[in-house]
Amino acid sequence: NKKHVSPLWGGCIGHPHLGKLAPLTCTNGHLMCAGCFIHLLADSRLKEEQATCPNCRCEISKNLCCRNLAVEKAVSELPTECTFCLKQFPRSSLERHQKDECQDRVTVCKYKRIGCPWQGPFHEMPAHEGECSHPTKTGTELMGILGEMDQSHRRDMQLYNSIFSLLCYEKIGFTEVQFRPYRTDDFITRLYYETPRFTVLNQTWVLKARVNDSERNPNLSCKRTLSFQLILKSKVTLECSFLLLKGPYDDVRIKPVIHHYAFSNDDSETDYVLLPICDSVECNKLLAAKNINLRLFIFQVQK
Repeated sequence: NKKHVSPLWGGCIGHPHLGKLAPLTCTNGHLMCAGCFIHLLADSRLKEEQATCPNCRCEISKNLCCRNLAVEKAVSELPTECTFCLKQFPRSSLERHQKDECQDRVTVCKYKRIGCPWQGPFHEMPAHEGECSHPTKTGTELMGILGEMDQSHRRDMQLYNSIFSLLCYEKIGFTEVQFRPYRTDDFITRLYYETPRFTVLNQTWVLKARVNDSERNPNLSCKRTLSFQLILKSKVTLECSFLLLKGPYDDVRIKPVIHHYAFSNDDSETDYVLLPICDSVECNKLLAAKNINLRLFIFQVQK
């Protein structure tokens, strides 16, 4: 998208995480923001091509590219637009301004805890709170509102309570798994991932993963997802719950989701289920990596 390209260093100045990402330079000195760099690596993996610098087409990778501290310093002083008030500020002070100082930053009513849904600019908050109807509601009305809020909270807590219950199982196993990229044998090859065989709970397993449910050209889509399948290679009947979490040395954000399946000799493969990563940016991080490292937990259900 041309409107996001900075003429100074070829970076994506509209990237929401730019403040936390350092610009990188290729071996010929051309610059790109870290968000665009990760996107280039992910695209090259999807297209089975070598990632190249968009300016000089030299080879780029995490080992070949490096940070440019002088440019980082210069970029931190460049003016950028506040998301809320649209005024210009140096990048180095933008985060503080948007969090604590901007009069147009989005805030919530102090009576949110008793159900007020109001959101609006910070400078309008005193006027709203002076007129907010929630402090004057009757006890019966507030009980109804709080009941709905409690239901929402219970749904959020259900997952964690389920995980705590699983940790009480007699047979629990976990392992670090490494998804390696492969290509199909089709005329138009497609990217998929597979782990080597591994042993958990004295059984042999394999994990497979695919991009955007194996659509023909995932590199043309801005929205990217990964889905995975757990396969039991041992010839046994086994009922279990399982979940994937991020590995100990990765920074990808994954929301835990518990899956349940009854394996048998005739039904040893689960359906493909979405890997619960937060968004396409996190998916690109995984695709850009040489291998995908995650942690698998399996809980055997005792009959």
